Amino acid sequence: MASTVTSRRKQLGNELRHARNAAKMTQQQVADVLGCTQGKVNKIESGSVGVKLGDVRTMLDAFGVNGDESEALMNLARAAAGQRGAWSGYRSVVPHWFRTFTDLEPAAAEIMTWHGERIPGPLQSEHFMLKQFTEAGATDVTSLVRNRLDRKAVFDQQQPPYYRFILSEAALRRAPGGVAPAVMLDQVEHLLELDRRARVYVHVLPFGARLAAVPNDFTIMRFADRTRDFVYIEHSAGGMYLDEPKDFQLFVDSWDRLRGAALERQDTRQFLKELAETYRVQMSS
Repeated sequence: MASTVTSRRKQLGNELRHARNAAKMTQQQVADVLGCTQGKVNKIESGSVGVKLGDVRTMLDAFGVNGDESEALMNLARAAAGQRGAWSGYRSVVPHWFRTFTDLEPAAAEIMTWHGERIPGPLQSEHFMLKQFTEAGATDVTSLVRNRLDRKAVFDQQQPPYYRFILSEAALRRAPGGVAPAVMLDQVEHLLELDRRARVYVHVLPFGARLAAVPNDFTIMRFADRTRDFVYIEHSAGGMYLDEPKDFQLFVDSWDRLRGAALERQDTRQFLKELAETYRVQMSS
């Protein structure tokens, strides 16, 4: 279970929002009970700010939540208030909208992610990272690389999540900054190494796959504890977290279609080996 304050706040905020909806109360009504603004309640529910234990107790009383459920949420509130400074130092370069994702990543039971035009962070080789951040004009490449390498620790946990990746062929042929066969060879060989891990599954969606269309990138996270399953979608201005059942199911259906069209694990390995040989030839020519 992730222990950082951001992940606990996100979990607590989700639970409080669903308890409020079950009680058929608006955020403004909760704000009136707490003596604060509706905007403050919204921030509590999104996990972007902390909340006093007394305010959590007041909210639960207003929602009619009691017994074991109330005690579980109070324990979660205590955990959310128990840490400080998790995002100081080199970790502070991580955008605020991505911190919830990286906090919850190690806590997930299963992660299913689709990427159409880029290699996702946990799969990137260090050579690929350096090239990407340099081409992007980043001013603190060292901190960015350290953060990305930190994320790879998810694979080394005693019980890591089942991490399932579907990558478009385009992501494996489009190098940061243009043609860079050495970078891409390093990246493809890195994928072959990672795919040997027991709970890491990499599947390539080739250009010839039979699909009407492909969706934008998304990641599905599932949990074994009280944390609600959600979908994460990233865009140029930030990231979105969707956990309403209807929205969630739409992305599960999209994943299933992509997975049905993608190569099986053994076929993906063969594809990557052949692609690696292509990059070796390009380097020698």
